[in-house]
Amino acid sequence: MAINNKGKVELSSSGFQPNPDYDMPDYQLALNNATGIGEYVGNLPSGEKYMAVSVLISQGNSAYSAIRVIVSMTKVDGQIYTTVFFIGIFSVLVLVLLLILGFYFIKSIVSPLRQVSQIARKLAIGDFSVRAEIKSDDEIGELCRVFNYMADELENSETIKNEFISSVSHELRTPLTAIKGWSETIMEMRDQDTLKKGMKVIIAETERLSGMVEELLDFSRIQNGRFTLQRSNMDILAELADALLMYSERAVHEGITINYSEPDTVAMIYGDKNRIRQVFINIIDNAIKYSGSGGVINVEAAISANRISISVSDSGCGISEADLPKVKQRFYKANNTVRGSGIGLAVADEIISMHEGSLDIESKLGVGTTVTITLPIIQKKAEENQDQ
Repeated sequence: MAINNKGKVELSSSGFQPNPDYDMPDYQLALNNATGIGEYVGNLPSGEKYMAVSVLISQGNSAYSAIRVIVSMTKVDGQIYTTVFFIGIFSVLVLVLLLILGFYFIKSIVSPLRQVSQIARKLAIGDFSVRAEIKSDDEIGELCRVFNYMADELENSETIKNEFISSVSHELRTPLTAIKGWSETIMEMRDQDTLKKGMKVIIAETERLSGMVEELLDFSRIQNGRFTLQRSNMDILAELADALLMYSERAVHEGITINYSEPDTVAMIYGDKNRIRQVFINIIDNAIKYSGSGGVINVEAAISANRISISVSDSGCGISEADLPKVKQRFYKANNTVRGSGIGLAVADEIISMHEGSLDIESKLGVGTTVTITLPIIQKKAEENQDQ
């Protein structure tokens, strides 16, 4: 629109000629504005929304005072509404997706962790029967597997502990009962034969109790890291022969034959002779305990290169394949019908390990068991240098 000097619309690009009282707020704003520009957004009498801009022009000899541009906002508003609508739809979809992902997150991560937390509380109060349900193969599933493994180990440890307490209680009660009974008998009787017999029983049972207590103390020292060795050069075959001699009379009494194949050479090791003898005593004692009357125990020693291997084989009841990997564990007993604390092999294995050796067990149920001890020996050159 071209506005004349009188403030009336003179020309219009649309050919529209407004009436004389046509309101142009933007033109009035341009007249009052130092920049000569006026802007206005409003509604026509018909209700249509519009935007108008008037710009004053230089007066000079021109018959016009301003140029006015007016445009309908209908399409603009429609575009805005459309954009807002799609943005709104997109936002709703994003929110729904976030809700779905949130529920999935809670179900796949938070719920299993909450389950593990609840199970941990039950384990803390001693309920070892609970297990975590594994629903996935991801990190959460692996956590549940590890947690279940921990629960299995705790349950197994609790079972072994209870069996150990029961076994030790029985082992302690038997010699104490014998000592008490024979003590009462000796006090009431004056027969010398009965007195000697009773004193032998009391001494034997006292030694048995002392051995059990010593095993428990050794195990406690191992657990606390206070188990030490008093090492020196020693003849390991001499210690083995002494241990076999200690059990020879008992073996004959129980109808068990012990065969010993001894090398002609001397085998020197650097170790604790008392601890090595303790290992031999434990192994031979087990062989006798698990072999019935008429059984045979074969003991062999072989030297090769810089090591000596000592094997003790019995013809006893043997150990099952399921129990064999566990027999060196603390408190574990494959056969609860035979007396013992279940820690002798664990202590023996630790002693041999501290001597840089190995203790291996081979067994077949109903056939027998072979225990092989392998230790490094002192080289002859080293012995000659020490003698010099």
